[in-house]
Amino acid sequence: MSDDVKILATGLGFPEGPVALPDGSVVLTEIRNNRCSKVAPDGSVSLFSATGGGPNGLAIGPDGAFYLCNNGGSRYVEGHSMGVGPHPDYVSGSIQRIDPKTGEATLLYKEVNGHKLSAPNDLVFDTQGGFYFTDLGKRYARHRDHGGLYYALPDGSRVSEIAFPILSPNGCGLSPDGKTIYVADTEGARLWAFEIEAPGVLKPPAPHHPHSGRVICGLPGNARFDSLAVLANGNIAVATLTTGFITEISPGGEVVRAVKMPDMYPTNICFGGPDLRTAYITLSDTGRLGVMRWPTPGLRLNFG
Repeated sequence: MSDDVKILATGLGFPEGPVALPDGSVVLTEIRNNRCSKVAPDGSVSLFSATGGGPNGLAIGPDGAFYLCNNGGSRYVEGHSMGVGPHPDYVSGSIQRIDPKTGEATLLYKEVNGHKLSAPNDLVFDTQGGFYFTDLGKRYARHRDHGGLYYALPDGSRVSEIAFPILSPNGCGLSPDGKTIYVADTEGARLWAFEIEAPGVLKPPAPHHPHSGRVICGLPGNARFDSLAVLANGNIAVATLTTGFITEISPGGEVVRAVKMPDMYPTNICFGGPDLRTAYITLSDTGRLGVMRWPTPGLRLNFG
């Protein structure tokens, strides 16, 4: 329950994308503050990278650098913790590489096949060193960009669109065997599973289907899905907006547990500590980073 969640850091600007480091610190993104920050074990917060835009999902790559999904920036209005449409300076989204020593952010990708990236959201590296990433798509007052799932190489040489369109693809994570990629679809709280045939190649879609994903779970009511993390046992822990839970779902679609958070917008979860049972959770409505013990360990990521 939320009583088990201890608050590690406060005063964050819509935090997302936590990455747990071996020394007990956490690097995360602050979408509202256009930066990546480092939270020390004592809860103190320092600048990690002045990325600009809207830094969202973050992961460590095979070279030890941090790779960032930057949504290009959002507009914030009084009374709303979440962004409302694109920032006035918004041009496109991008994928950036962040030097872990200097914090310098360099551009890797801002378009695919001549189409600009709209709002890259989350990413995960496979064992080969490439990464899958989602593009949520920007929301406007009267329309929205289509979202999709992509695969890219960290050297900037290749990016491809592998599932398109998806309504609102957000968190993504790989199964322990690397043969399935899970994608959380925000609107309607649907969890998709895609079969991987080769790095960056999904099982082809059936006729008249836009992509080959299958819905393994959906939640009723006002729930909306944000980012996710896969556990060592293969279950998927999905940050659930509005209702304010971390929802653990089995690969078969069963809700194993739902842990209430002290926030209506828990946006992401990652695992650290020597046994990978220390769960760090971004509590974005109140701008905090929470920490708790999870019943089972998270899946060890391929890098970092």
